Amino acid sequence: MNCSKRLKSCLTGSVSFLILILIDQLTKWLAVVNLKDKEPFIIIDGVFQLRYLENRGAAFGMLQNRQFIFVAGAAVVFLIVAFFYVKMPQGSRYLPLRICSVLLCSGAIGNMIDRLRLNYVVDFFYFNLIDFPIFNVADCYVVAACIFFVLLILFYYKEDDDFAWLNIT
Repeated sequence: MNCSKRLKSCLTGSVSFLILILIDQLTKWLAVVNLKDKEPFIIIDGVFQLRYLENRGAAFGMLQNRQFIFVAGAAVVFLIVAFFYVKMPQGSRYLPLRICSVLLCSGAIGNMIDRLRLNYVVDFFYFNLIDFPIFNVADCYVVAACIFFVLLILFYYKEDDDFAWLNIT
């Protein structure tokens, strides 16, 4: 395996990871500055708005005030995904999987930063048309990565040898 290709891939992934976290944290800061203690900002009346929320749980308000579980979970996800990212073959065939990895880790760590720094996660996107739980950019990263990953497994990575590199024995 070409060491310089692997190093370049890891550097690209790390820079992308940091940029995505920066975007997440910047949007959360903007939400605090512009939305906290204010009326929601209506984007599309009756459909979508920006509404400040301090989320001390998971989606749908589950596991309120269990920050340790979320921080530990994010750290485990990050370490596992980073391990497989480094082991992943360097070919362009695995670029979509690399993108999923960076998105997933960015989302997990973006929310982990909030939990460690604030003891809650700043959420602000709200689809009131369907009364969907309020969420943030990091949540979008995680959901997009998971959907993309499922689509890749179902339609792109079909051959048995696509994941032979996963053998960790």
